[in-house]
Amino acid sequence: MKIALVLLSLLFGVLIIVEIGLRIRFGFGSPVLYLGDGEIGYLLAPNQKTRRYGNRIEINQYSMRSAAITPLPSPKTRRVLLLGDSLVNGGWWTDQSQTLSALITQQLQPALGTGENLEILNLAANSWGPPNQLAYLQRFGTFGSEVIVLLINTDDLFTHPPNSGVVGRDRNYPDTKPPLALVEVFNRYLKGSEPIPEAKQPQPSDPVGYNLEKIQQIQAIATQNQADFILAMTPLLREVSEPGSRDYEIKARQRLTELTQAKNWIYIDFLPLFKQTSQPETLYRDHIHLSPSGNQLVSEIISYQLTVNSYQ
Repeated sequence: MKIALVLLSLLFGVLIIVEIGLRIRFGFGSPVLYLGDGEIGYLLAPNQKTRRYGNRIEINQYSMRSAAITPLPSPKTRRVLLLGDSLVNGGWWTDQSQTLSALITQQLQPALGTGENLEILNLAANSWGPPNQLAYLQRFGTFGSEVIVLLINTDDLFTHPPNSGVVGRDRNYPDTKPPLALVEVFNRYLKGSEPIPEAKQPQPSDPVGYNLEKIQQIQAIATQNQADFILAMTPLLREVSEPGSRDYEIKARQRLTELTQAKNWIYIDFLPLFKQTSQPETLYRDHIHLSPSGNQLVSEIISYQLTVNSYQ
């Protein structure tokens, strides 16, 4: 009996040490939470602060990965709205100070006049596409931004209608904090995800056309709010080297290019820019997300475009 009690005490002690280690070292037990939404699909739960793998994550009252903001900028504040998905959001692998929005702020702030302040709003969530971004803008507006920068990647041209069913079912979109870090590890890496309900909206027969229409509506909202519009697209890793873009991606890219030319939009295609680098693979942390050097390059080019077109 005493041996059993000793063993149980040892096991309990080990579990406590592991629990503390998982929380302090990796941030497990405090994941970024999501809210399901019938129109937007899902968005980051507002007013969150946490750390994952040592990286600071802060979500403001409008579900942006930015510090708290006022609904409209002050007279001496210049505001840019950066729209995107996990590339803009930065995910758990990016500290708040190293997101694209933070890097652009660091690059442009010194060029502003005395007393002027710059806010680059980070409006993005993992796997968002033009339908999610449009639905958000239709509800919340543009927050008095002078410029809207929409950064997409090749996969976003094939995004489906928003689906709130992932929240609370997919391990990547939790809606409640787990009671223990150990529980989160189990749910994330050992337990299978629950079946995800199909989106209520019918699936488009032409996904590319569907997303191009959403992008046009985002641009229209920018125009209605007297904001400039900049569209940019990053490629997948395999597109910058062999085997290159697939046939359906080439056709989708061509349709996007033709649209930007017909509408006379400012469009930054990062595919040729990435190909010009000596080692384009170093710009990625995986097949789609950017490494710190990739973020640096993208932020510098967007900053330059903002300077040329909007901050003269």
